[in-house]
Amino acid sequence: MVAGGPCSSKSGNRGPLLPPEVAVVGGGAVGWAIAWRCAVRGLSVTVYDPASGSGASTVAAGMLAPVAEAYFGETALTGLLVESAARWPGFAAELTAASGVDLGYRTEGTLIVGLTGDDLAEVRRLGAYQRELGLPVTALRPSGLRDREPALAPRVRGGAFAPGDHQVDPRRLLVALRTAAERAGAVLVDAPVGRLDDVVAPAVVVAAGCGTAALTGLPVRPVKGQILRLRAPGGGPPGFRHVVRGYVDGEQVYVVPRADGEVVVGATVEERTDPAVTAGAVLRLLRAAVDLLPELAEYDLVETTVGFRPGTPDNAPVLGALPDRPGVLVASGHHRHGIVLTPVTADLVADLVTTGTPDAMLAPFTPDRFGPPSRPATGR
Repeated sequence: MVAGGPCSSKSGNRGPLLPPEVAVVGGGAVGWAIAWRCAVRGLSVTVYDPASGSGASTVAAGMLAPVAEAYFGETALTGLLVESAARWPGFAAELTAASGVDLGYRTEGTLIVGLTGDDLAEVRRLGAYQRELGLPVTALRPSGLRDREPALAPRVRGGAFAPGDHQVDPRRLLVALRTAAERAGAVLVDAPVGRLDDVVAPAVVVAAGCGTAALTGLPVRPVKGQILRLRAPGGGPPGFRHVVRGYVDGEQVYVVPRADGEVVVGATVEERTDPAVTAGAVLRLLRAAVDLLPELAEYDLVETTVGFRPGTPDNAPVLGALPDRPGVLVASGHHRHGIVLTPVTADLVADLVTTGTPDAMLAPFTPDRFGPPSRPATGR
């Protein structure tokens, strides 16, 4: 921690041999957001990543979905999602002003739909749980869904509207975060970190996604996700405005429209580590998406991608001090929620770096909840 330490050094005046006050290992959305928040507090910051912006953040769809992602048994995580989603409007405005980059932040809300009777029963079961938690979600009949989104298929049996579930373009977000952080004085070193002992700084933040396990010994594993990107014909915007999350004959799918004509369709959840895009996954995703929004059959398929989410045993992130490693903090394991949790993660970790005192919100997510870390595959 650097609480009480010098807070005026910037990369341009500290000299090449003087270590930074904060070293961030990982140049994804979470890593750059922490770097930005620390740099604007006056701390000297270095980000280490040999391929900044090439990880899960680049593949992500960018849904900011505290309601649609509220699942049974994850009450503490849902609370963190709600808190971070509430910070997103201010975070987006501040980041846009600091970077000059349009984030593609949209607030039309999300439609959660069921195609068949069984699918609708699952939507209603989750909706009842979400309302028990006090989350804003409104059940809708098929006519109500199509009033909001006429492009939905006539077969849709019903669903719900989550007005607070928004979206952002993660690829634009990454550009904006790096731009803002570097303008605030952060420096990128495009080299890998093999051992934490090789990083010299009073505060080291491990935001390395799936690489966190090798550095820390924490149980962060890769969860494969295949995702598709379509393009509306004619160069115009898609024929629908809302994010649509659907249950289609038991398959889950989401469809995310962008103002520039891009449509993101995803995603598989696979306990595999191979990088292959499979024909079966593409078929399932496209069939489910077209069943909900028939016009997608005429869109161009422009990209098929694989990403690896950093998952944990309880699906919640790992945030806070690494046991028995003074000065080392972890901000990883965000699984499906890395983009929505970016603001709250950056704020909580930057506050911990500068004050040395953990916020109470961190308590359910600290690394020690898994017991002592195993010996890292790299480092001591």
